[in-house]
Amino acid sequence: MSCDYDQRTPPRRSAFSLVELIVVMVILGMLAGLVAVRTRGYLVNSRKNAVKTEIATILKSLETFRIDQGRYPTEDEGLQILSQPTDTWPEGFLTKVPRDPWKNPYLYFVSDDGCEVISLGADGREGGEGEDGDFSSEMLTE
Repeated sequence: MSCDYDQRTPPRRSAFSLVELIVVMVILGMLAGLVAVRTRGYLVNSRKNAVKTEIATILKSLETFRIDQGRYPTEDEGLQILSQPTDTWPEGFLTKVPRDPWKNPYLYFVSDDGCEVISLGADGREGGEGEDGDFSSEMLTE
């Protein structure tokens, strides 16, 4: 006579429990939040660098205009005159007048000391900090 023992195999799990799924979702949510915060920081820095580069390009075009025309553009002419053709520069000093990374126009001011180009930042208003801060051509010389 053989002894048959009741050998039960452990029950097989066919799915994840609700608790396991919630834990995984919480972990994924935390990781997504961390990535979003870090990515935003990189985005802000890239926009700041783009503003500095565009202002430097505009300043070079303004200086070329001054050498060619013997003066800076007036505030009434604005930066738009840099994209208009002249006898010596048939394509203009700039191919087009850029807008800042927040799609706002650059501000242009002329004084006895020279000229200044300004971006008002993300909020489009004077003042502010971080991404909302103003970016000026004077910041490039500091």
